[in-house]
Amino acid sequence: MKNSETEKLAKQTFEEILENNKEKVYRICKVYAVSPIEPQDLFQEVVYQIWKSLPSFKGNSNVDTWIYRIALNVGQRSKLKLEKQNGKTVRLESILFTPIETDDRSQEEKYQALRDCIDILNESDQSLMVLYLEDLPYKEIAIITGLTENHVAVKMKRIRKLLFECITPKLS
Repeated sequence: MKNSETEKLAKQTFEEILENNKEKVYRICKVYAVSPIEPQDLFQEVVYQIWKSLPSFKGNSNVDTWIYRIALNVGQRSKLKLEKQNGKTVRLESILFTPIETDDRSQEEKYQALRDCIDILNESDQSLMVLYLEDLPYKEIAIITGLTENHVAVKMKRIRKLLFECITPKLS
């Protein structure tokens, strides 16, 4: 295959990967960035890292798993850099849902309480929660984070208990 054909195939593959994963990557970027502009900048950095790393992708895992890993790593590095510059940042803007009024409290109030409680978790637990909220199975979360599936299950049980204990007084 000619070099230009190889480059064309790589570009096509990259565009397909990006199209299939852009929404979840952007949600993760919104977790680790604060203002309306910063998630876009972080998204561009993740896309660049995906492009740069694509030739080294060996296919040992699912491409979606590989994308999640890159997005989390870039997001965490960005957050650490930002915290060094500005102190603690507000995150977890990415949990998407449409508020619907209920009898006692609006969904927005419940959502805000959940975000506040997630924000008190340590960085690794927040990462697990982000992946859990993406509806990923424990097996996939384990592959992305490098933990065992059993360890993910144990940590998620502990995280859910902490969140329950945190959110119950807020909604009482």
